[in-house]
Amino acid sequence: MHLENKKVVAIGGGHGLGRVLSTLSFLEKQLTGIVTTTDNGGSTGRLRKRSSSIAWGDLRNCLTQLVDEESIGSQLFNFRFDGQDELGGHNLGNLILFALGQLQSRPLDSIKLVRRLLRVRTPVLPMSETPTDLIAFYPEGRCRVGELSVDEMPVMPKNLMLAPLVKTLDSCKDAILSADLIILGPGSFLTSVIPPLLVRDIVKSINKSQAHCVFIENIEPEASPAAALTLDEKLLWIKENIGCLPIDSVIAHSKEVVSELVPVLCCDLASEENHHYHDRKKLITALNQCLTLTKHKANKSEPFAKVSNS
Repeated sequence: MHLENKKVVAIGGGHGLGRVLSTLSFLEKQLTGIVTTTDNGGSTGRLRKRSSSIAWGDLRNCLTQLVDEESIGSQLFNFRFDGQDELGGHNLGNLILFALGQLQSRPLDSIKLVRRLLRVRTPVLPMSETPTDLIAFYPEGRCRVGELSVDEMPVMPKNLMLAPLVKTLDSCKDAILSADLIILGPGSFLTSVIPPLLVRDIVKSINKSQAHCVFIENIEPEASPAAALTLDEKLLWIKENIGCLPIDSVIAHSKEVVSELVPVLCCDLASEENHHYHDRKKLITALNQCLTLTKHKANKSEPFAKVSNS
């Protein structure tokens, strides 16, 4: 397995990043997860309204994906309260991380403590330690604030931005610069994949890195305006929004996915147990194939060069 000797950074949020981290958990310290922290829905959203903080939900999910789901630690951190009272709907892991965030000097200290409790060897890092929100702009200039509102937009936003603008951690930059492979997605295009790319330090580090950067497409269409876009429309949207295209190749489940901008590896990726999820062994095979591809000049802010599909 080629990946065994490589350093890998996986960037994103939601269940998609958790699935990737779970798939590559055998890499332990050679794997780093960089997690989107702009969620404003559910338990996380309620906690953010109570006190300004980063979104803890995706971080909690990624941490628990790196331990045995039958372990007491995983069950504890994934426990969700029932009922309609103040605790109803809250996730215990979110509450623990939120409480630690109020006690610790910085979110990274809270995450390190939970990693020790759960015996997670893989570094899991927030895209930023500073709370920030996602803002989407319609073509005519109106805006929507927050992840939930963005995914519910009837049309694709013209622009996305973070407010306030934030910086990433030095440990995120170091992991990206030393990586052999960088993974974006799968997950919601606008609210899981894009937010970390709006952090300038992260994009600069990806472009400076010698790592191959691969974007993993979703198996099934997502419930957002991005579902109507072709792959190249997504790639061009990224370039227009962040000023460059930090993606070298794409892994797609459908054979109908093509691109004039980057190589596309089309293969059956669906799990036989749950067709919504990427099969772990199939995904590892596809990622190994990506390691044979080189980093393209089209990633920078130069004009695109046409690249034949693989």
